[in-house]
Amino acid sequence: MILRPEREMPLLEFLFEAMPDKSRTTVKSYLTKRLVSVNDLTTTQFNFPLRAGDRVTIGSGRTAPTPKSQQLQIVYEDSDIVVINKRNGLLSIGTDKEQKRTAYYILSDYVKQQHPDNKIFVVHRLDRETSGLMMFAKSQEVQEQMQRGWHRLVLDRRYVAVIEGALPGGEGEINAPLTQDRNHKMWVTRPGEGEEAITYYTTLRRGENYSLVDLRLVTGKKNQIRAHLEWKGTSIAGDKKYSAKTNPASRVCLHAYRLSIVHPTTGKQLDFDTRIPKLFEDCVK
Repeated sequence: MILRPEREMPLLEFLFEAMPDKSRTTVKSYLTKRLVSVNDLTTTQFNFPLRAGDRVTIGSGRTAPTPKSQQLQIVYEDSDIVVINKRNGLLSIGTDKEQKRTAYYILSDYVKQQHPDNKIFVVHRLDRETSGLMMFAKSQEVQEQMQRGWHRLVLDRRYVAVIEGALPGGEGEINAPLTQDRNHKMWVTRPGEGEEAITYYTTLRRGENYSLVDLRLVTGKKNQIRAHLEWKGTSIAGDKKYSAKTNPASRVCLHAYRLSIVHPTTGKQLDFDTRIPKLFEDCVK
């Protein structure tokens, strides 16, 4: 079945209107089973932005390929970008010691299932220990466009963390420059030295030993949040490299839960959110 919207609207809303004889549950299942494509690109995103005249195809049999890994989930995909939710423990890109167990390798294999010439390009990274949202480009042109216009095109990046103790005042700003040592660890250095680094924080919940905090990056330096929280004496739980004394969730308790961008091609704002890991909430009960 091929359908074409006559106006801009979210994909699921259009499907409900286009198939009034189908139940809402059935229509949603077409998306979750990867049976819906827009302009020949499969998507599972309920709020995928449709434009007038887009080609919406609904299949009835074999589902589209999915990444062959439980380490990441595709949150959004179109002809220019892929946004994923990465599990902690998975590298963003390869290292000298590991090339295959990476988000980059998994996605490269996935897009080549669609066409052998397809490629993936790195836009930004998450630490291996950090879970959450990250984006890749499908062409070098889009990669360069995103990286050149990063501060203009990336509207919001938010993290949530479980920290040891509590930050002062419930909310505030950490403005402290960072430098890297010979072991590749980031440290807060004296004013006028290193690179500017600014993080805003808001305490969401306080427990007896831990706090759950929302963190917004103004700058995006390597390990910025981890180094800033270590400097404040409130290391991220489980982050032994940055002086954590405890590990209540058997992982570094840092998750990139929000990513808001201006699409590099369409110019539309796209907002992505993931749930706060339940393990984090359990730590702060």
